[in-house]
Amino acid sequence: MYLLIAMNLLVVPLAILSHPRAGAVTQAVIPGLRGDLNSKGMLFMIALVGATVTPAQLFFHQSNVVDKRITARWLGYERVETMIGAVFFTLGATALVVTCAFAFAGTSMQGAFVDVGGVIRGVATRLGAPAGDLFALVLLNGSILGTVVVTLAASYAVGDVFGVRHSLHRRWRDARYFYGSFAALVTLAAGVVLVPGTPLGIVNTAVQALAGLLLPSATVFLLLLCNDSGVLGPWKNPTWLNAIASVIVAGLLILSGLLTLTTLLPGVDFGPVAIGLVGSLAFGLLLFALNGRRRGRREPSFLGTAWERATWTMP
Repeated sequence: MYLLIAMNLLVVPLAILSHPRAGAVTQAVIPGLRGDLNSKGMLFMIALVGATVTPAQLFFHQSNVVDKRITARWLGYERVETMIGAVFFTLGATALVVTCAFAFAGTSMQGAFVDVGGVIRGVATRLGAPAGDLFALVLLNGSILGTVVVTLAASYAVGDVFGVRHSLHRRWRDARYFYGSFAALVTLAAGVVLVPGTPLGIVNTAVQALAGLLLPSATVFLLLLCNDSGVLGPWKNPTWLNAIASVIVAGLLILSGLLTLTTLLPGVDFGPVAIGLVGSLAFGLLLFALNGRRRGRREPSFLGTAWERATWTMP
């Protein structure tokens, strides 16, 4: 798994070969809206969010940490590991975007691709055949990572729902439903991809948009779970982390609300609507913060020693 994550950085030399301009890259990193706000633009924006922070990744990471059979003593190391993986992923994704943006800028290929195969051929045309091969290898590596994460997350969920054994530590005979669902999901995904004429670009965008739409509900329940003393005890979220998570959830809710409105009422001026949504959610966050502060005063803090905190488990 670590090797697959590290291989994403192979795309960095491609980004250098595309001769990027530092000023343009820095300007592009700053988020913003260009053009009119419409349903297509909002759908694409949500798809980008869903591709970056997928609900499947949240469930996979939780289940995988449990599957490692570590105790609370190792959570600090797990956080460092998560941060390293996030940094590698971000660098690889940024390098991919930079490569395509500067390799195709000012040519007839700019914005003319509908699937990954076309992008690979375009990179080979602009930067040479070896660059196209390396680009394809990086995308294949990312596909393998995505396949493992999504299907394992679903297989873990199947095990949780039906109460059967679900762990990579177990052999096939001990966890047949877990490995069976994993194999079935991989086969199903491969079958969809191999169907002749399947519009893979549309399928991929639709899947990521669906992931983005599901994110608010998944993150809300995750935030509630992270504040449950009965589940996490001394490891429940501190106030500062709740504040950051609440802002993220609020942003996801705004995007989902704007997508719904732009789809149902395409002719309406959404500037005031967006301002109203932001204001309403800001007021809701204020009430949530006041309620959390009041609850924090009522709930006693963990009074155990450092060792008791590190070895704490659910009753």
